[in-house]
Amino acid sequence: MNQRMPMIYVKLYAYQIFRALAYIHGGIGVCHRDIKPQNLLVNPHTHQVKLCDFGSAKVLVRGEPNISYICSRYYRAPELIFGATEYTTAIDIWSAGCVLAELLLGQPLFPGESGVDQLVEIIKVLGTPTREEIKCMNPNYTEFKFPQIKAHPWHKIFHKRMPPEAVDLVSRLLQYSPNLRSTALDTLIHPFFDELRDPNTRLPNGRFLPPLFNFKPHELKGVPMEMLVKLIPEHAKKQCAFLGL
Repeated sequence: MNQRMPMIYVKLYAYQIFRALAYIHGGIGVCHRDIKPQNLLVNPHTHQVKLCDFGSAKVLVRGEPNISYICSRYYRAPELIFGATEYTTAIDIWSAGCVLAELLLGQPLFPGESGVDQLVEIIKVLGTPTREEIKCMNPNYTEFKFPQIKAHPWHKIFHKRMPPEAVDLVSRLLQYSPNLRSTALDTLIHPFFDELRDPNTRLPNGRFLPPLFNFKPHELKGVPMEMLVKLIPEHAKKQCAFLGL
């Protein structure tokens, strides 16, 4: 079913997904490991989003191995397909990037029919990973025999009227190298979400947006001031009085 939703809903749902990830990654150090549309609950009246099903979630400890056969196929980060056992919360960022792309396209971006085919689908878009990128994904991976395929430009994957900020954000989330992907907090201040920070923005039915900026102190611990200023719009500062902005 190729049905696109109004852009305001895409922004609203994606923002709340990344806010949830910022909370679990930073606040409690947990990786969800199964981000997909089926694990997102949406209130049809308020359009509030909740992340659910923490059955695969884990606190990732550097140096401790993890299973690589995790995460539902269409949303599985390439380092998992390459068999990495020392991965980071960046696997959730990849999955959430796939969900964002799906919201924008109306269909999955990488519909692989098997584990191997999943990698083929990714290569068709991102091109063949370089040796360095493979090393970043899994330093123990030694098989480098891949057909050389050029990256497909992101703007050609989406329709012509797609906002350039949307395309830019997807390109920052879906990077082979896990350490080059935007963090969840960085994603929240991306220009794609600027409309949500406008106090005059309303839902299509004229109602107010759900609460988006009611951050708790532990969510913003250690966040630099220049990021806080972007994260919390002027009209929402009273919700975060503890910051003294």
